Amino acid sequence: MRWRSPEPAFREVSKFQSLADYDSALDGQYQLLPFKFTPLDAERYVLTNMVGEYAIVGRDVAHALARHTLLPTHPDYARLKSRHFLKDADSHVAVDLLALKTRTRYSRLANFTGLHIFVVSLRCEHSCPYCQVSRQSDDRVAFDMSLDTASKALDLVFRSPSPALKIEFQGGEPLLNFPLIKKTVEAAEERNKVAQRDLQFVITTNLALLSDEVLEFCKAHQIQISTSLDGPADLHNKNRPRPGRDSYERTIEGITRVREALGANAISALMTTTRASLDRVREIVDEYLRQGFQHIFFRSLSPYGFAIKTKTYTAYDTSEWLAFYFEGLDYIIELNRQGQPFTETYAATILTKMLTPFDTGYVDLTSPAGIGIGGVVYNYDGDVHVSDESRMLAEMGDKTFCMGNVHHHSYEDLFLSDALLAPLEESFLASAPMCSDCAFEPYCGADPVYHYATTGDFVGRKPTSGFCEKNMAIFKGLIQRMEGDVFTRSLFRRWAAR
Repeated sequence: MRWRSPEPAFREVSKFQSLADYDSALDGQYQLLPFKFTPLDAERYVLTNMVGEYAIVGRDVAHALARHTLLPTHPDYARLKSRHFLKDADSHVAVDLLALKTRTRYSRLANFTGLHIFVVSLRCEHSCPYCQVSRQSDDRVAFDMSLDTASKALDLVFRSPSPALKIEFQGGEPLLNFPLIKKTVEAAEERNKVAQRDLQFVITTNLALLSDEVLEFCKAHQIQISTSLDGPADLHNKNRPRPGRDSYERTIEGITRVREALGANAISALMTTTRASLDRVREIVDEYLRQGFQHIFFRSLSPYGFAIKTKTYTAYDTSEWLAFYFEGLDYIIELNRQGQPFTETYAATILTKMLTPFDTGYVDLTSPAGIGIGGVVYNYDGDVHVSDESRMLAEMGDKTFCMGNVHHHSYEDLFLSDALLAPLEESFLASAPMCSDCAFEPYCGADPVYHYATTGDFVGRKPTSGFCEKNMAIFKGLIQRMEGDVFTRSLFRRWAAR
Protein backbone atom coordinates (compact mmCIF):
# COMPACT_ATOMS: atom_id res chain seq x y z
CA MET A 1 0.00 0.00 0.00
CA ARG A 2 1.33 3.45 -0.92
CA TRP A 3 1.65 6.01 1.86
CA ARG A 4 -0.56 9.03 1.35
CA SER A 5 -0.07 12.39 2.98
CA PRO A 6 -2.71 13.42 5.53
CA GLU A 7 -5.72 15.39 4.48
CA PRO A 8 -5.16 19.17 4.42
CA ALA A 9 -7.32 19.77 7.51
CA PHE A 10 -5.33 17.22 9.54
CA ARG A 11 -2.03 18.69 8.40
CA GLU A 12 -3.21 22.10 9.52
CA VAL A 13 -3.82 21.08 13.16
CA SER A 14 -0.95 18.62 13.58
CA LYS A 15 2.03 20.41 12.06
CA PHE A 16 4.70 22.02 14.24
CA GLN A 17 4.66 25.78 14.48
CA SER A 18 7.74 27.78 13.58
CA LEU A 19 10.14 28.99 16.29
CA ALA A 20 9.00 32.54 15.69
CA ASP A 21 5.52 31.60 16.91
CA TYR A 22 6.97 30.93 20.38
CA ASP A 23 8.98 34.14 20.73
CA SER A 24 6.12 36.58 21.05
CA ALA A 25 4.21 34.58 23.62
CA LEU A 26 0.57 35.40 24.21
CA ASP A 27 -0.10 39.01 25.17
CA GLY A 28 3.27 39.87 26.69
CA GLN A 29 6.64 40.68 25.19
CA TYR A 30 8.54 38.06 27.18
CA GLN A 31 8.82 34.31 26.97
CA LEU A 32 8.51 32.04 29.99
CA LEU A 33 11.41 29.75 30.76
CA PRO A 34 10.69 26.42 32.52
CA PHE A 35 9.67 26.91 36.16
CA LYS A 36 7.52 25.36 38.88
CA PHE A 37 5.61 26.89 41.75
CA THR A 38 4.36 25.85 45.18
CA PRO A 39 2.54 27.94 47.83
CA LEU A 40 4.89 29.07 50.59
CA ASP A 41 2.07 30.47 52.72
CA ALA A 42 -1.39 31.99 52.21
CA GLU A 43 -0.02 35.02 50.36
CA ARG A 44 3.19 33.93 48.61
CA TYR A 45 4.50 31.38 46.13
CA VAL A 46 7.91 29.78 45.79
CA LEU A 47 9.00 29.73 42.15
CA THR A 48 11.97 27.59 41.10
CA ASN A 49 13.61 27.16 37.74
CA MET A 50 15.18 23.98 36.38
CA VAL A 51 18.51 24.59 38.17
CA GLY A 52 16.98 25.44 41.54
CA GLU A 53 17.20 29.23 41.57
CA TYR A 54 14.20 30.44 43.51
CA ALA A 55 12.10 33.55 43.89
CA ILE A 56 9.39 34.40 46.40
CA VAL A 57 6.53 36.36 44.87
CA GLY A 58 3.01 37.34 45.83
CA ARG A 59 0.04 35.53 44.34
CA ASP A 60 -0.76 38.47 42.08
CA VAL A 61 2.77 38.51 40.64
CA ALA A 62 2.74 34.75 40.05
CA HIS A 63 -0.57 35.03 38.19
CA ALA A 64 0.61 38.02 36.12
CA LEU A 65 3.85 36.23 35.21
CA ALA A 66 2.00 33.14 34.01
CA ARG A 67 -0.50 35.24 32.03
CA HIS A 68 2.25 37.30 30.37
CA THR A 69 0.90 40.52 31.86
CA LEU A 70 3.81 41.32 34.18
CA LEU A 71 5.14 44.71 33.09
CA PRO A 72 8.89 45.43 32.71
CA THR A 73 8.42 48.33 35.12
CA HIS A 74 7.24 45.99 37.90
CA PRO A 75 9.83 45.64 40.74
CA ASP A 76 9.87 41.82 40.37
CA TYR A 77 10.36 41.78 36.59
CA ALA A 78 14.14 42.31 36.60
CA ARG A 79 14.60 39.84 39.46
CA LEU A 80 12.66 37.11 37.65
CA LYS A 81 14.54 37.84 34.46
CA SER A 82 17.95 37.63 36.17
CA ARG A 83 17.01 34.29 37.72
CA HIS A 84 15.93 32.74 34.41
CA PHE A 85 12.16 32.65 34.88
CA LEU A 86 11.58 34.69 31.73
CA LYS A 87 13.47 36.08 28.79
CA ASP A 88 12.76 39.03 26.56
CA ALA A 89 14.41 40.80 23.63
CA ASP A 90 17.37 41.83 25.82
CA SER A 91 18.03 38.30 27.13
CA HIS A 92 20.54 37.25 24.52
CA VAL A 93 22.42 34.76 26.69
CA ALA A 94 19.69 33.66 29.11
CA VAL A 95 19.13 30.21 27.62
CA ASP A 96 22.87 29.57 27.23
CA LEU A 97 23.44 30.48 30.88
CA LEU A 98 20.60 28.21 31.96
CA ALA A 99 22.06 25.36 29.90
CA LEU A 100 25.50 25.92 31.44
CA LYS A 101 24.10 25.83 34.98
CA THR A 102 22.14 22.68 34.15
CA ARG A 103 25.27 20.99 32.84
CA THR A 104 27.16 22.02 35.99
CA ARG A 105 24.43 20.60 38.23
CA TYR A 106 24.50 17.20 36.52
CA SER A 107 28.26 17.03 35.99
CA ARG A 108 28.60 14.53 38.85
CA LEU A 109 26.94 11.87 36.68
CA ALA A 110 29.91 11.73 34.33
CA ASN A 111 32.23 10.66 37.15
CA PHE A 112 29.94 7.81 38.19
CA THR A 113 30.73 5.90 41.40
CA GLY A 114 33.12 7.68 43.75
CA LEU A 115 32.17 6.15 47.12
CA HIS A 116 32.87 2.44 47.70
CA ILE A 117 31.77 0.99 51.04
CA PHE A 118 33.40 -2.22 52.30
CA VAL A 119 31.38 -3.99 55.01
CA VAL A 120 34.31 -5.85 56.53
CA SER A 121 32.33 -7.40 59.39
CA LEU A 122 28.81 -7.62 60.75
CA ARG A 123 30.19 -8.28 64.21
CA CYS A 124 29.68 -5.58 66.83
CA GLU A 125 30.10 -5.36 70.59
CA HIS A 126 27.45 -2.61 70.82
CA SER A 127 23.70 -3.36 70.80
CA CYS A 128 22.16 -0.06 69.69
CA PRO A 129 18.37 -0.54 69.43
CA TYR A 130 18.10 1.87 66.48
CA CYS A 131 20.84 0.16 64.47
CA GLN A 132 20.06 -0.14 60.76
CA VAL A 133 22.36 -3.18 60.46
CA SER A 134 21.34 -6.75 61.22
CA ARG A 135 24.42 -7.01 63.42
CA GLN A 136 25.96 -10.23 64.74
CA SER A 137 27.64 -10.98 68.06
CA ASP A 138 31.34 -10.14 68.19
CA ASP A 139 32.50 -13.79 68.21
CA ARG A 140 30.88 -14.91 64.94
CA VAL A 141 33.78 -14.59 62.49
CA ALA A 142 31.68 -16.21 59.75
CA PHE A 143 30.36 -12.68 59.20
CA ASP A 144 33.79 -11.21 58.35
CA MET A 145 34.84 -10.29 54.81
CA SER A 146 37.65 -12.46 53.42
CA LEU A 147 40.81 -11.21 51.73
CA ASP A 148 39.69 -12.82 48.46
CA THR A 149 36.37 -10.96 48.58
CA ALA A 150 38.10 -7.67 49.38
CA SER A 151 40.54 -8.18 46.49
CA LYS A 152 37.74 -8.81 44.00
CA ALA A 153 35.88 -5.77 45.32
CA LEU A 154 39.01 -3.68 44.73
CA ASP A 155 39.03 -4.87 41.11
CA LEU A 156 35.60 -3.26 40.77
CA VAL A 157 36.57 -0.08 42.63
CA PHE A 158 39.30 0.69 40.13
CA ARG A 159 36.99 -0.01 37.18
CA SER A 160 35.00 3.08 38.15
CA PRO A 161 35.74 6.07 35.87
CA SER A 162 35.65 8.48 38.81
CA PRO A 163 38.88 10.50 39.21
CA ALA A 164 38.28 10.49 43.00
CA LEU A 165 37.76 7.23 44.87
CA LYS A 166 36.78 7.02 48.53
CA ILE A 167 36.90 3.61 50.24
CA GLU A 168 34.92 3.54 53.49
CA PHE A 169 35.17 0.61 55.90
CA GLN A 170 31.95 -0.11 57.77
CA GLY A 171 30.35 -2.83 59.89
CA GLY A 172 29.12 -3.88 62.39
CA GLU A 173 32.29 -2.67 63.98
CA PRO A 174 35.00 -2.70 61.30
CA LEU A 175 37.88 -2.64 63.80
CA LEU A 176 36.94 -6.22 64.72
CA ASN A 177 38.42 -7.12 61.31
CA PHE A 178 41.25 -4.59 61.32
CA PRO A 179 43.82 -6.95 59.72
CA LEU A 180 41.68 -7.00 56.57
CA ILE A 181 41.42 -3.20 56.58
CA LYS A 182 45.22 -2.96 56.65
CA LYS A 183 45.67 -5.38 53.76
CA THR A 184 42.93 -3.69 51.70
CA VAL A 185 44.39 -0.20 52.17
CA GLU A 186 47.87 -1.38 51.23
CA ALA A 187 46.57 -3.24 48.18
CA ALA A 188 44.53 -0.20 47.06
CA GLU A 189 47.54 2.09 47.37
CA GLU A 190 49.64 -0.34 45.36
CA ARG A 191 47.06 -0.40 42.56
CA ASN A 192 46.80 3.37 42.68
CA LYS A 193 50.47 3.75 41.75
CA VAL A 194 49.26 2.88 38.25
CA ALA A 195 45.67 4.18 38.40
CA GLN A 196 46.67 7.62 39.78
CA ARG A 197 43.29 8.43 41.35
CA ASP A 198 42.57 10.81 44.20
CA LEU A 199 42.32 7.97 46.74
CA GLN A 200 40.87 8.45 50.24
CA PHE A 201 40.03 6.11 53.11
CA VAL A 202 37.53 6.36 55.97
CA ILE A 203 36.89 4.00 58.89
CA THR A 204 33.43 4.27 60.46
CA THR A 205 33.86 3.06 64.04
CA ASN A 206 32.35 3.44 67.50
CA LEU A 207 35.94 3.94 68.77
CA ALA A 208 35.52 1.42 71.61
CA LEU A 209 38.28 -0.78 70.17
CA LEU A 210 40.64 2.01 69.13
CA SER A 211 44.28 1.06 69.70
CA ASP A 212 47.71 2.58 69.16
CA GLU A 213 48.20 0.17 66.25
CA VAL A 214 45.07 1.50 64.56
CA LEU A 215 46.09 5.12 65.09
CA GLU A 216 49.62 4.53 63.78
CA PHE A 217 48.28 2.85 60.65
CA CYS A 218 45.71 5.61 60.08
CA LYS A 219 48.40 8.25 60.40
CA ALA A 220 50.72 6.46 57.99
CA HIS A 221 47.98 6.15 55.37
CA GLN A 222 46.03 9.39 56.03
CA ILE A 223 42.83 7.57 56.98
CA GLN A 224 39.90 9.64 58.26
CA ILE A 225 37.70 8.47 61.14
CA SER A 226 33.91 8.72 61.37
CA THR A 227 32.09 7.95 64.60
CA SER A 228 28.76 8.33 66.41
CA LEU A 229 27.96 10.80 69.17
CA ASP A 230 24.32 11.00 70.20
CA GLY A 231 24.63 13.66 72.89
CA PRO A 232 25.52 13.93 76.60
CA ALA A 233 26.77 10.86 78.47
CA ASP A 234 23.42 9.54 79.76
CA LEU A 235 21.72 9.91 76.37
CA HIS A 236 24.61 8.42 74.39
CA ASN A 237 24.91 5.43 76.74
CA LYS A 238 21.16 4.84 76.59
CA ASN A 239 21.10 4.97 72.79
CA ARG A 240 24.33 3.00 72.30
CA PRO A 241 24.65 0.34 75.05
CA ARG A 242 27.67 -1.96 75.29
CA PRO A 243 29.16 -4.24 77.95
CA GLY A 244 30.57 -2.07 80.70
CA ARG A 245 28.04 0.70 80.00
CA ASP A 246 30.90 3.00 79.00
CA SER A 247 30.12 3.74 75.35
CA TYR A 248 30.22 7.53 75.90
CA GLU A 249 33.46 7.44 77.86
CA ARG A 250 35.18 5.33 75.19
CA THR A 251 33.85 7.56 72.42
CA ILE A 252 35.11 10.79 74.03
CA GLU A 253 38.47 9.21 74.84
CA GLY A 254 38.70 7.97 71.24
CA ILE A 255 37.88 11.39 69.79
CA THR A 256 40.66 12.94 71.87
CA ARG A 257 43.17 10.28 70.85
CA VAL A 258 42.32 10.58 67.16
CA ARG A 259 42.78 14.35 67.22
CA GLU A 260 46.10 14.08 69.05
CA ALA A 261 47.42 11.45 66.64
CA LEU A 262 45.86 12.47 63.31
CA GLY A 263 44.86 16.13 63.64
CA ALA A 264 41.82 18.12 64.70
CA ASN A 265 39.93 17.57 61.43
CA ALA A 266 40.63 13.85 61.10
CA ILE A 267 37.41 12.82 62.84
CA SER A 268 33.73 13.56 62.25
CA ALA A 269 30.66 12.48 64.21
CA LEU A 270 27.06 11.61 63.39
CA MET A 271 24.09 11.56 65.75
CA THR A 272 20.83 9.65 65.51
CA THR A 273 17.58 11.00 66.93
CA THR A 274 15.70 8.60 69.21
CA ARG A 275 12.59 9.30 71.24
CA ALA A 276 14.85 10.05 74.19
CA SER A 277 16.54 12.77 72.07
CA LEU A 278 13.42 14.70 71.11
CA ASP A 279 13.34 17.18 74.00
CA ARG A 280 17.14 17.50 74.32
CA VAL A 281 18.28 19.05 71.06
CA ARG A 282 19.99 22.02 72.70
CA GLU A 283 21.92 19.71 75.03
CA ILE A 284 22.98 17.63 72.02
CA VAL A 285 24.27 20.70 70.17
CA ASP A 286 26.06 21.88 73.32
CA GLU A 287 27.73 18.46 73.62
CA TYR A 288 29.04 18.72 70.07
CA LEU A 289 30.42 22.18 70.84
CA ARG A 290 31.96 20.92 74.08
CA GLN A 291 33.74 18.16 72.15
CA GLY A 292 35.17 20.63 69.63
CA PHE A 293 32.97 19.86 66.62
CA GLN A 294 31.95 22.68 64.32
CA HIS A 295 28.93 21.02 62.76
CA ILE A 296 26.18 18.48 63.43
CA PHE A 297 23.91 16.37 61.21
CA PHE A 298 20.43 15.88 62.68
CA ARG A 299 19.66 12.33 61.55
CA SER A 300 16.28 10.64 61.90
CA LEU A 301 15.63 6.93 62.35
CA SER A 302 15.62 4.63 59.32
CA PRO A 303 13.27 1.71 58.50
CA TYR A 304 15.89 -1.03 58.29
CA GLY A 305 17.60 -3.80 60.21
CA PHE A 306 17.68 -3.99 64.00
CA ALA A 307 15.62 -0.78 64.24
CA ILE A 308 12.65 -2.67 62.76
CA LYS A 309 13.12 -5.74 64.99
CA THR A 310 13.18 -3.58 68.13
CA LYS A 311 10.32 -1.36 66.82
CA THR A 312 12.57 1.66 67.39
CA TYR A 313 11.75 3.05 63.95
CA THR A 314 8.14 3.67 65.05
CA ALA A 315 9.22 5.52 68.20
CA TYR A 316 8.09 8.89 66.83
CA ASP A 317 6.44 10.31 63.71
CA THR A 318 7.79 12.77 61.16
CA SER A 319 6.09 15.80 62.71
CA GLU A 320 7.79 15.14 66.06
CA TRP A 321 11.19 14.87 64.38
CA LEU A 322 10.56 18.09 62.45
CA ALA A 323 9.82 19.93 65.70
CA PHE A 324 13.13 18.60 67.04
CA TYR A 325 14.94 19.60 63.85
CA PHE A 326 13.68 23.18 63.70
CA GLU A 327 14.27 23.78 67.40
CA GLY A 328 17.84 22.65 66.85
CA LEU A 329 18.26 24.69 63.68
CA ASP A 330 16.96 27.86 65.33
CA TYR A 331 19.26 27.30 68.31
CA ILE A 332 22.23 26.95 65.94
CA ILE A 333 21.24 30.16 64.12
CA GLU A 334 21.10 31.96 67.47
CA LEU A 335 24.52 30.59 68.46
CA ASN A 336 25.95 32.00 65.23
CA ARG A 337 24.25 35.33 65.89
CA GLN A 338 26.06 35.42 69.23
CA GLY A 339 29.41 34.80 67.52
CA GLN A 340 29.70 31.01 67.89
CA PRO A 341 30.28 29.47 64.42
CA PHE A 342 28.42 26.17 64.03
CA THR A 343 26.68 24.45 61.10
CA GLU A 344 23.78 22.05 60.65
CA THR A 345 25.08 19.83 57.85
CA TYR A 346 21.78 18.69 56.34
CA ALA A 347 20.62 22.30 55.96
CA ALA A 348 24.00 23.25 54.47
CA THR A 349 23.69 20.43 51.93
CA ILE A 350 20.25 21.65 50.82
CA LEU A 351 21.35 25.29 50.78
CA THR A 352 24.21 24.44 48.42
CA LYS A 353 21.59 23.16 45.97
CA MET A 354 19.36 26.20 46.58
CA LEU A 355 21.96 28.95 46.37
CA THR A 356 24.64 27.60 44.01
CA PRO A 357 24.66 25.74 40.68
CA PHE A 358 26.49 22.83 42.34
CA ASP A 359 25.22 19.48 43.55
CA THR A 360 26.82 18.04 46.69
CA GLY A 361 26.21 14.47 45.54
CA TYR A 362 24.52 13.60 48.84
CA VAL A 363 22.86 10.30 47.88
CA ASP A 364 19.45 10.89 49.52
CA LEU A 365 18.99 14.21 47.69
CA THR A 366 19.97 13.42 44.11
CA SER A 367 17.92 12.96 40.96
CA PRO A 368 18.35 10.53 39.35
CA ALA A 369 18.96 8.66 42.59
CA GLY A 370 22.49 8.38 43.91
CA ILE A 371 22.23 4.63 44.35
CA GLY A 372 25.01 2.90 42.44
CA ILE A 373 26.01 6.22 40.90
CA GLY A 374 26.97 8.09 44.06
CA GLY A 375 28.05 5.05 46.02
CA VAL A 376 28.03 1.26 46.08
CA VAL A 377 28.38 -1.30 48.87
CA TYR A 378 30.40 -4.53 48.95
CA ASN A 379 29.01 -6.74 51.69
CA TYR A 380 31.12 -9.11 53.79
CA ASP A 381 29.90 -12.07 51.68
CA GLY A 382 30.70 -10.43 48.31
CA ASP A 383 27.18 -9.31 47.49
CA VAL A 384 27.11 -5.87 45.85
CA HIS A 385 24.31 -3.47 46.82
CA VAL A 386 23.20 -0.17 45.34
CA SER A 387 23.44 1.60 48.72
CA ASP A 388 24.07 1.04 52.40
CA GLU A 389 20.31 1.09 53.03
CA SER A 390 19.68 -1.55 50.37
CA ARG A 391 22.32 -3.75 51.98
CA MET A 392 20.42 -3.45 55.26
CA LEU A 393 17.23 -4.38 53.44
CA ALA A 394 18.99 -7.49 52.09
CA GLU A 395 20.03 -8.48 55.62
CA MET A 396 16.29 -8.47 56.40
CA GLY A 397 15.76 -10.99 53.59
CA ASP A 398 14.87 -8.75 50.63
CA LYS A 399 17.54 -8.66 47.91
CA THR A 400 15.63 -6.50 45.44
CA PHE A 401 18.56 -4.07 45.23
CA CYS A 402 21.37 -6.64 45.20
CA MET A 403 23.31 -6.11 41.96
CA GLY A 404 25.16 -9.42 42.12
CA ASN A 405 28.29 -10.83 43.74
CA VAL A 406 31.97 -10.01 43.28
CA HIS A 407 32.80 -13.70 42.92
CA HIS A 408 30.30 -14.39 40.14
CA HIS A 409 29.66 -11.18 38.20
CA SER A 410 31.70 -8.73 36.15
CA TYR A 411 31.66 -4.94 36.47
CA GLU A 412 29.37 -4.78 33.43
CA ASP A 413 27.01 -7.42 34.89
CA LEU A 414 26.73 -5.53 38.16
CA PHE A 415 26.26 -1.99 36.89
CA LEU A 416 23.89 -2.96 34.09
CA SER A 417 21.77 -5.17 36.34
CA ASP A 418 18.03 -4.63 36.73
CA ALA A 419 18.61 -4.21 40.47
CA LEU A 420 20.27 -0.88 39.67
CA LEU A 421 18.75 0.22 36.35
CA ALA A 422 15.10 -0.44 37.23
CA PRO A 423 14.97 1.86 40.28
CA LEU A 424 17.19 4.42 38.51
CA GLU A 425 14.70 4.60 35.64
CA GLU A 426 11.95 5.60 38.05
CA SER A 427 14.06 7.96 40.13
CA PHE A 428 14.30 10.98 37.84
CA LEU A 429 12.08 13.44 39.69
CA ALA A 430 11.37 15.65 36.68
CA SER A 431 9.17 12.83 35.36
CA ALA A 432 7.92 11.32 38.64
CA PRO A 433 4.24 11.77 39.61
CA MET A 434 3.73 14.86 41.78
CA CYS A 435 7.50 15.52 41.97
CA SER A 436 7.47 16.82 38.40
CA ASP A 437 5.11 19.65 39.44
CA CYS A 438 6.75 20.47 42.78
CA ALA A 439 8.77 23.66 43.15
CA PHE A 440 11.15 21.84 45.48
CA GLU A 441 12.04 19.15 42.93
CA PRO A 442 15.48 20.72 42.13
CA TYR A 443 16.51 20.30 45.78
CA CYS A 444 15.03 16.90 46.48
CA GLY A 445 15.91 13.26 45.84
CA ALA A 446 14.08 10.11 44.86
CA ASP A 447 15.39 7.60 47.46
CA PRO A 448 13.81 4.53 45.82
CA VAL A 449 15.18 2.24 48.54
CA TYR A 450 13.32 4.12 51.29
CA HIS A 451 10.10 4.19 49.30
CA TYR A 452 10.38 0.52 48.41
CA ALA A 453 11.04 -0.38 52.06
CA THR A 454 7.99 1.57 53.25
CA THR A 455 5.54 1.05 50.36
CA GLY A 456 6.87 -1.77 48.17
CA ASP A 457 7.23 0.63 45.23
CA PHE A 458 10.31 2.49 43.91
CA VAL A 459 8.41 5.77 43.51
CA GLY A 460 6.23 5.50 46.59
CA ARG A 461 3.05 7.41 47.32
CA LYS A 462 4.06 11.03 47.68
CA PRO A 463 1.06 12.39 49.66
CA THR A 464 1.79 9.94 52.51
CA SER A 465 5.58 9.72 52.17
CA GLY A 466 7.52 10.55 55.34
CA PHE A 467 10.48 11.37 53.10
CA CYS A 468 8.45 14.00 51.25
CA GLU A 469 6.85 15.38 54.39
CA LYS A 470 10.22 15.82 56.05
CA ASN A 471 12.04 17.39 53.14
CA MET A 472 9.24 19.70 51.96
CA ALA A 473 8.94 21.09 55.48
CA ILE A 474 12.70 21.68 55.64
CA PHE A 475 12.82 23.32 52.20
CA LYS A 476 10.03 25.70 53.20
CA GLY A 477 11.55 26.29 56.62
CA LEU A 478 14.94 27.25 55.20
CA ILE A 479 13.41 29.66 52.69
CA GLN A 480 11.16 31.27 55.30
CA ARG A 481 14.12 31.83 57.60
CA MET A 482 16.20 33.33 54.79
CA GLU A 483 13.40 35.60 53.66
CA GLY A 484 12.58 36.72 57.18
CA ASP A 485 16.00 37.70 58.52
CA VAL A 486 19.03 39.36 56.93
CA PHE A 487 21.50 37.70 59.30
CA THR A 488 20.10 34.23 58.60
CA ARG A 489 20.28 34.82 54.85
CA SER A 490 23.94 35.81 55.16
CA LEU A 491 24.65 32.81 57.42
CA PHE A 492 22.95 30.38 55.05
CA ARG A 493 24.94 31.75 52.12
CA ARG A 494 28.13 31.02 54.04
CA TRP A 495 26.93 27.49 54.76
CA ALA A 496 26.11 26.97 51.08
CA ALA A 497 29.58 28.10 50.00
CA ARG A 498 31.42 26.10 52.66
